[in-house]
Amino acid sequence: MTAQRVVITAGASGIGRAYASAFAATGAKIAICDINADAVAAFASEFPDAIAAVADVTDKAQMDAFLANVDDRFDGVDLAIANAGTGGPAGHIEDLELTDWQACISANLDGAFQLCAWAARHMKTQKSGSMILMSSTGGMFGYPLRSPYCTAKWGVIGLMKALACELGPFGIRVNAICPGAVEGDRMERVLAMESAASGRSTDETRELYVKGVSMKTWVTTDDLIDAAMFLSSPAASKISGLVLPVDGHTETINP
Repeated sequence: MTAQRVVITAGASGIGRAYASAFAATGAKIAICDINADAVAAFASEFPDAIAAVADVTDKAQMDAFLANVDDRFDGVDLAIANAGTGGPAGHIEDLELTDWQACISANLDGAFQLCAWAARHMKTQKSGSMILMSSTGGMFGYPLRSPYCTAKWGVIGLMKALACELGPFGIRVNAICPGAVEGDRMERVLAMESAASGRSTDETRELYVKGVSMKTWVTTDDLIDAAMFLSSPAASKISGLVLPVDGHTETINP
């Protein structure tokens, strides 16, 4: 069986790196980009056979260069994971700056658009392929004090639904994973930011995240890996257009 060709944005750290490591362990060919040069260097050192590039997903020239390199090395793609994004600012909408809004929308949506548009060209020729777009439970619920992030993640689901319709006739599957609160450094930064905007302590904000989840738990990267592995596998060959929450069942978001 030919090894999968997997392309992941923001793949040098966090969830993206967990995905890249897991798929590499299956023998897949891996290509990642990331805005963090130090993280890319560390990734390249651990995975010398992978493509690892510094690229900002909101920058067309940088993404074009990264994807041209993937074209030269891979000649196609089997799985594209649009993982790049940013949490954006926290605060009441009247206090937010337009530039911060635009940066959040661009990182989450423009990045997904650029990767998916490139992948679609290859996958339509192949008549096969899978795309996974990373949304969030913030893309499923109203989310006070995080309007840029919430809007962007709802937009990711809209993009996924449109592409599932558009690309389905070519044998291409497109799905979205919606993580809940994922353990790790990124979520710790989010907790601090939301606490500062709301006036609550970090511990109080942390408790609210668990309180609104039926299973009273946070999510691990292993949980997300299992979901991505399933969605990209033959076992999910007829699954497309799915919004898959990996969150312990979010009942409400009350940050």
